[in-house]
Amino acid sequence: MSTVTGTWKLHRRGGTRATPRSWPLRDRLALAAGVAAPFLVALALVPFRTSLSLTNAALILVVVVVAVAALGSRTAGVVAALSAAAWFDFFLTRPYQTFDITASADIETAVLLLVVGVIVSQLGAHARRLEVITVTDADHLSRVHRIADLAQSAGSADTVVDEVRQELTDLLGLRACRFEYGTLLGRPPRLRNDGSVTVGRRSWDVNAVGWPAGEIELRTYGNGRYLGRFMLTPGPGPVPPLQARLVAVTLADQTGSALGTAGPVPKG
Repeated sequence: MSTVTGTWKLHRRGGTRATPRSWPLRDRLALAAGVAAPFLVALALVPFRTSLSLTNAALILVVVVVAVAALGSRTAGVVAALSAAAWFDFFLTRPYQTFDITASADIETAVLLLVVGVIVSQLGAHARRLEVITVTDADHLSRVHRIADLAQSAGSADTVVDEVRQELTDLLGLRACRFEYGTLLGRPPRLRNDGSVTVGRRSWDVNAVGWPAGEIELRTYGNGRYLGRFMLTPGPGPVPPLQARLVAVTLADQTGSALGTAGPVPKG
């Protein structure tokens, strides 16, 4: 499955327009730390700059960059690396209190600090992200297995439909979710098999502009026949990542399998 996308969150206002949502508090704090922490550490090293080697000073600042990257996002790590290189130059290399460097060895150290800081911050953020994805994957796999078992053991397709409605609500952060048997009235936005969303005949970039307004359909098929659709009402939170949307499609497919075996359940 595709990995989680992006940290820039957006939400809808009114119809189909969207405006940027504030970053999560953790990311904002990490970004602030990326700017301030290298400055404070470099300033704290000023009394020792004549006795402390520049290599050791640079290594201390790399540790700060890694800590920021582990706390926040890749962006925070890059900001921390840039800040560390700048304040290393300003406070710890001659001439002091300027952004000039005269010694070639000091230039090399500053450049290496920047390069190593950026690389290490990216690795740290990537490792943290992989940990989150692993946990999320385990949760998604559990959902899929549970619904698959239910589809085989449930005496009624209605039971599977109700359970999948609850799973979709939780998985996608929905305000509401209902199931329509057999109907294809109207042309609501559609969540497709590849996790993308279309409005009419055009693609809708949910990662950039959020969910489209109104309900979104997620169709179910069984034995090659259209059997019904889940009607999804998005909640106020951010759009779930592609990985979650693909799991939602899988759950809908399992519903279709249950309905195809039991036959469509009459309305009412």
